[in-house]
Amino acid sequence: MSRLVLLLCVVLLAINHLNAAPVSTDTQAMMYLARFGYLDPALQNPSSGALISGESVRRAIIDFQSFAGLNQTGILDAETSTWMSKPRCGVRDRVGPGSSARRKRYALQGSRWRVKQLTYSITKYPSALKTADVDRELAKAFQVWEDVTELTFVHLKTGKVHIEIRFESGEHGDGDAFDGTGGTLAHAYFPIYGGDAHFDESETWTINSYKGTNLFQVAAHEFGHSLGLSHSDVRTALMAPFYRGYESSFKLDNDDVVAIQQLYGKKNNVAVTTETSFRPFPGRATTPSVTFDDGSRGNSELCGSDGKIDTIFTGPDNKAYVFKGEKYWKLEAESVAPGYPRSIRADWEGLPGNIDAAFTWTNGRTYFFKGSRYWRYTNFQLDADYPKDLSEGFAGVPANFDTALVWSGNGKIYFFKGSQYWRFDPLQKPPIKSTYPKDISNWEGLPNNLDAAFQFTNGYSYFFKNGQYWRFNDRSFKVDEGQPGYPRPVGKWWFGCDEINFKTASRPGGGSKLGVERPHANDRQADLLDAGLTHPDNDVDNSVDQVATTLLLTDSFQTAASDATTLSVSNLILFHLLAFIIQRI
Repeated sequence: MSRLVLLLCVVLLAINHLNAAPVSTDTQAMMYLARFGYLDPALQNPSSGALISGESVRRAIIDFQSFAGLNQTGILDAETSTWMSKPRCGVRDRVGPGSSARRKRYALQGSRWRVKQLTYSITKYPSALKTADVDRELAKAFQVWEDVTELTFVHLKTGKVHIEIRFESGEHGDGDAFDGTGGTLAHAYFPIYGGDAHFDESETWTINSYKGTNLFQVAAHEFGHSLGLSHSDVRTALMAPFYRGYESSFKLDNDDVVAIQQLYGKKNNVAVTTETSFRPFPGRATTPSVTFDDGSRGNSELCGSDGKIDTIFTGPDNKAYVFKGEKYWKLEAESVAPGYPRSIRADWEGLPGNIDAAFTWTNGRTYFFKGSRYWRYTNFQLDADYPKDLSEGFAGVPANFDTALVWSGNGKIYFFKGSQYWRFDPLQKPPIKSTYPKDISNWEGLPNNLDAAFQFTNGYSYFFKNGQYWRFNDRSFKVDEGQPGYPRPVGKWWFGCDEINFKTASRPGGGSKLGVERPHANDRQADLLDAGLTHPDNDVDNSVDQVATTLLLTDSFQTAASDATTLSVSNLILFHLLAFIIQRI
């Protein structure tokens, strides 16, 4: 017995002395995944006896890779280790009950402040910066959120405040110790937990410098948590978890703006103007082919009797584009963008109308297909020597197929035609296995003869046919459930066809049709219902719907299994040894 206890102590000591950065071993990776919400948090405390399977770890790695925008290999490769080792926020990426909590582009943690004026104090300053400089930078960080909402922030030197800010080192009383230079830079608490923000004193905090860690940018991120925002999987978003380095021209990403305004609404005194001339593509000045004052007329052609579309895809600018006939539309967070529809032939050099399919590949290039040919665009500009025949770049893909998409589950391209589909892997020779085509019935709940398909930035795959659409759950590998169920009318839920004012149209789930339906995870009846669970000072509003999400994790697709690898033997041995010891004791 004494030997078993001794061995257990050695194992626990080895695990507990792992540093947050760099992450280079399987065990460190598992601790990282547990800390940031991808695995059971109990793994951070091996004495709890929590066990984990190799498949669960593989799926957790895939989930992290998809969140970080990496190739989803399911193994701890060099790129994944590099991203796990980056300086970052200490708040978990996954928020919500259980390890299956979902995400979306942005995520709402589930609580918010009831009041519009929030107070804060700085009770412990960093030793290397002047107090006045810290006050100024933190005020600027709050101003980032004040500029786009009706919130205001007041710095108090004494008295009770909503948000307390401290600079601390190591263990500092909240059970979430800092790890020294690098690794975790700071962490903050959501409103329901008080909203306080803590910064690692061990970091070299700097102001307007490429050296060290920029205080303003990290603070603006942490205060987003203090207001109720979780991490976003959009790399350009302020609420992305990884520190990008000093940016001399800081600008809040649209993803952040949409997120915070879901919680606190828009700033009422910001004038909204309609563009009458603009540049939809880099370096190309054009005149809108159709102009209008609001979204109620620009989508009229999408609201025809059939509601059919030719294709829909997410462009390299992370916006959704809809093509129908000779025209196309750009979808913004809450509406069809001003100035649309536009002519395909006028804006997309060399591209014909009546497109079969389109998608943007991981390299940022967009591919269009029609008949037996395809066109490739880089930053909306046609690449040289295109169009080409399908046989030159997509050998084995049938001509005149119905639609195509890059599936989030494994990063492969899927082509659909009639009642069949083909999986295309450009890294494989041949790119289409001899076992294809297969029957669409494998995609549970989807119809044959699809019109369009794409994976939106919320992580769901959407399929369209005859004016209806199906939302596909890439994890359970079947058509998703919702209220109302699927299929749903495309015009009503995507283009606001039944509303006079498209931008303010509402539906079950709250908010605007596009602003909620597309990012929303589960179509519950409220994004931010007041559950009556409040902070002691009654300034906090706790939401029923805790997190809505981007789900890029998969474990169900029968052909995807062959693309994955298993957890390393050494890692499994360590944890099975731990389980054996605990059982023997």
